[in-house]
Amino acid sequence: MANRKDLKKNLNNMVYDIVEECFNIQMFDESKSKDAEVLIDAAANYQDQMLTKINAAKTKADFRPITLDIENTAIDFINKLNALN
Repeated sequence: MANRKDLKKNLNNMVYDIVEECFNIQMFDESKSKDAEVLIDAAANYQDQMLTKINAAKTKADFRPITLDIENTAIDFINKLNALN
């Protein structure tokens, strides 16, 4: 199912971008290293939870709330990253 594949790809790309930005923050400002590490852990845990939900979804109706959750959480992670800078 293309929808499942695209959803997983988008989730993985979002988490990769968050982790990459956290590593950059850690590299350039060591005082924010702990906060960035917490955000990395939160992104990894969120990814695990969402992959479980994506794998359990059976119909397109099951994917709609997952997609909305991922979009809203992406905005939340961006706001947290901006707060670190």
